[in-house]
Amino acid sequence: QVQLVESGGGLVQAGESLRLSCVASGDIVRVATMTWYRQAPGKQRDMVATIMYGGTVNYADSVKGRFTISRDNTKNTVYLQMNSLKPEDTAVYYCSARIFQSSGSTWSDYWGQGTQVIVSS
Repeated sequence: QVQLVESGGGLVQAGESLRLSCVASGDIVRVATMTWYRQAPGKQRDMVATIMYGGTVNYADSVKGRFTISRDNTKNTVYLQMNSLKPEDTAVYYCSARIFQSSGSTWSDYWGQGTQVIVSS
């Protein structure tokens, strides 16, 4: 069994910063790609940033230069540093991870429950 738990969301003003964290725990042999998504009310869930095990990153155009994804492989944790936040960044942020478990010896994708980010103007 695997759990992903996000934290760090909250209410901030435009221009401020937040740092999200997501910890994977449970039956984990290895965590491969870790990704942050976000979903605003009435909209689809979109990829925000992704990071591979070796550190290769990719960002949505809307957050390039403002957000930074990083990870600590020793802690099975991924972070999202969000600077210069805008009202349009308001959404529920989810993390997802591709995980190899010892039970079943297979790769599976897991999701966290989400953390709310609200940016006021």
